[in-house]
Amino acid sequence: MLAGPRLRQVALVAADCQGTASQLREAFGWPPPFHDSGISRFGLTNAVFAAGDKFIEVVAPAQPGTTAGRYLARRGGDSGYMAIFQLADLAAARRRVADAGIRVVWTADFADIAGTHLHPKDVPGAIVSLDWADPPESWRWAGPEWTGHAPPHAAGGVRGITVEVNDPAAAAARWAGVLGLTVTDNGGAVTVSLEQAQQDLRFVPTASGRGDGITEVRLSTGQARPPVDIAGVRFISTARPPGGEPA
Repeated sequence: MLAGPRLRQVALVAADCQGTASQLREAFGWPPPFHDSGISRFGLTNAVFAAGDKFIEVVAPAQPGTTAGRYLARRGGDSGYMAIFQLADLAAARRRVADAGIRVVWTADFADIAGTHLHPKDVPGAIVSLDWADPPESWRWAGPEWTGHAPPHAAGGVRGITVEVNDPAAAAARWAGVLGLTVTDNGGAVTVSLEQAQQDLRFVPTASGRGDGITEVRLSTGQARPPVDIAGVRFISTARPPGGEPA
């Protein structure tokens, strides 16, 4: 059972989906990604990689006038784009969102999965999505292999992200509020801990001159790999000992 929220998927937005996907495969040795033809209705193409039982997605605009295309323009190039959280009680999370006056820009409700995208002006730093899946190990957004169950997969996955924002304390409080969590300030690093998932969200002042955005993804992988910059995001991986947590 899912005891608390976990960061299940991180999305990047890139001008070149295939090129970015190739960089990710080369860097981490991931198997071929799932391509969701359904997102063509939003004018997008994508590639979804399984990283353990979490996911890294690349989206790219396939036509003018898309939200992703506007985000690319606003950020001045490829960037971190979305943080998708899985929760056991999505109804309660949706009530928190409504009570806080946060705008919802998209919802989907299926028998096995549901999603809720929040307006980035109300929850700054990325497009935050609050999702639910049944059974909890499944994840339809990653394709048929993850629909209704979880296939055999490698250990490890997403350990956390860093988000650059103008006001880290205010942004962290907003994210924590919609997730039903609290904020900690550890020596100046404003953090939201997802304790049951052993993940964290770090909020830092904008330093790149590009405005708000996800600038780092932390992974647990089967072997140590050097940091790599892909699509405007730094990926930092930590080796996971067999049967254990990251060293």
